[in-house]
Amino acid sequence: MDRCIVLVDAGYLLGAAASLLAGEPSRSRITVDHAALIQGLRDRAESDTRQPLLRIYWFDGAPDRVPQPEHRRLRVMPRVTVRLGALTRSDGRWAQKGVDAAMHAELTELARNRACSDVVLVTGDGDLLPGMMAAKEHGVAVHLWAVQAADGDYNQSEDLVAEADERRVLDRAWITRAVRAKEYGGICAPPHVPRPEIAAILSAPLPESSLSAAPERPAEQPRHPAAAEPRNGSGERGLPAAKGVPTPKDLAGLRAPGPQPASPPPSATLRWSSDKGWVDRPGGESSEAASLPTLAQLTSAEQRWADREEDITAVGGDPLEVGQVFARRWAERLTDQIHLQKLSGMYPRVPHRIDGELLRYAARFGLLAHKDDQIDEQDRYAIRAGFWREIDGRTATERVPAGE
Repeated sequence: MDRCIVLVDAGYLLGAAASLLAGEPSRSRITVDHAALIQGLRDRAESDTRQPLLRIYWFDGAPDRVPQPEHRRLRVMPRVTVRLGALTRSDGRWAQKGVDAAMHAELTELARNRACSDVVLVTGDGDLLPGMMAAKEHGVAVHLWAVQAADGDYNQSEDLVAEADERRVLDRAWITRAVRAKEYGGICAPPHVPRPEIAAILSAPLPESSLSAAPERPAEQPRHPAAAEPRNGSGERGLPAAKGVPTPKDLAGLRAPGPQPASPPPSATLRWSSDKGWVDRPGGESSEAASLPTLAQLTSAEQRWADREEDITAVGGDPLEVGQVFARRWAERLTDQIHLQKLSGMYPRVPHRIDGELLRYAARFGLLAHKDDQIDEQDRYAIRAGFWREIDGRTATERVPAGE
C-alpha cells in the first residue's frame, strides 16, 4: 500500500528536545504546541517518503495508563492514534514501561499486513531493532529520525542507525517551531529578602541548662516539657533545654505570664510573597474577598462542557497560560464588573476560595506535583503570575517588576 505511517516514541522525542533547548531531559522544562508538532511531523513525513500519510501513532507512558491532558488533546486530532504504556517511579526517576513493546508490536503488525510502504520511526531505543528488521523483510522502507543532540553526538542506538534505510535529523530550527523552553522570569518568583525576625530567632541564646550536658531523664519525666524553668529571676519562661532551634510552640511559651487573648489582635498582619518581595496584608479573609464569586458559581453546565473541550483541544498546559485562561473565564462571566476592580486591589494575594479553584484547575494539566511528588513552587508562581497578567490587562493596571 503506497502510503506512510509515523511511529513516535514521545519519551525520546520530547526528552531529547528538552535536552536540546533547556539543557536537561525533563519534559517539565518545555512547552509543546502539539497541533504544530503533529502538523510538522506529517509534512516532513510526506515530503521525505513522497507518500500520503495514513496515520501517526503516538506512544507515551502515563501513570496507571490513564490519559493525561496532552494525551486527550492528541487523540482527538485527525490521523493521530495514542498508545499508552505505564509510567513508573524508580530511584526517584520516572520510567516508561511497555512503550517499546507496543511500538514493536505495532510496527511488525503494520508491515505484516502491508498497511504501508514506508514507516517513519522517531525513536532512539535499540530494543526496536528486531521490529525494524522484520518490517524490512516484509518490504517496508524504514526511515529513522533523530532529534539533534545537545552535544552534537548520536542520541540513538548505533544498531538502529546502521539498519535504517533512510535517516534524518530534526534540527533545532525544526524543533523550535513547536517546542520551546520554559522561562520563569522574576515575575514568577520573588527575590530572596533576608527576614530579620527569623535571623533573630535563630541567633537567640539558648537556655543555660542546654549549655551543659543534660542529665538522663527519669522515666516519669515528660519527653517534651512545655517550657523550661524561669531564669535570671525575671519570671520569663525559657525554651526547652533539649532543642537547639525553637518551634512555634516554644515561642508561644515565651509570652508574659497571665491570660492570653484567644485570637490575634485586629492589627495582626500576614506577610505574602509577591514579585515585589514581601507584602504585609491584614490577617484573615476580608469581607470583600469573601463576597467575590468563584468561577464555579459563574459557570453554567453548558459553559462547563465547553471549558473542558477547550482544555483538551486548545489549552497547551503552560503554567502562565493556565493562569490566564482561568482569569479570562472568571472575568468574562462576571455580572458585576465592580468585582474585577475589587480583585485587582487585592494584588498580590489571590483570595483563598479563588486561589484554591485556580490550583485545582492547574492540576488537570499535570502541574504542581510532577517533581519528586512535591508541589512545584515555580509552577505555582507562574500560574498566579498568569492570573494577574490577565486581570491587569482587563483593568489597565501596570505592576512594577521586582528589582525596578
